[in-house]
Amino acid sequence: MDINLTLIGQTIAMIVFVWFCMKFVWPPIVGIIEERQTQIADGLAAAEKGTRALDEARVKVDQMVGEARTQARQIIDQANQRANAIIEEARGGATEERERILASAQAEIEQEINRARDELRAQVAQIAVAGAEKILAREIDPAAHRELLEQLARQI
Repeated sequence: MDINLTLIGQTIAMIVFVWFCMKFVWPPIVGIIEERQTQIADGLAAAEKGTRALDEARVKVDQMVGEARTQARQIIDQANQRANAIIEEARGGATEERERILASAQAEIEQEINRARDELRAQVAQIAVAGAEKILAREIDPAAHRELLEQLARQI
């Protein structure tokens, strides 16, 4: 293998080509590669940050759901307590109303009994007077006889 001018020319051309590539072609390619690496790193960091944010959001959602369930239980318990209190108030009111109605009914019954007794006394007195008038006819004064029967009716 002989070293001739062609080989030297090709070597010089190769050196110039390598220098030209390293000076003008290689830096933009390296810049683009580094930029792409930065974009990929930023994307990975953003994805990691998104994953962490999603995990935090899930934790917050779980906490909020737990708090909502607790509040719902408290509201239901309060509603049940209020319902029980209303039922007890209604029972108490119904008991008072029943007692009042019973007392009113007892008073009415007593009044009716007294009226019936008075009417019965008056009827008994009339029957007694009529009977006594027929039996005694003229032996006793009717006014005196009526007075005796009214005293008898008051005693009954």
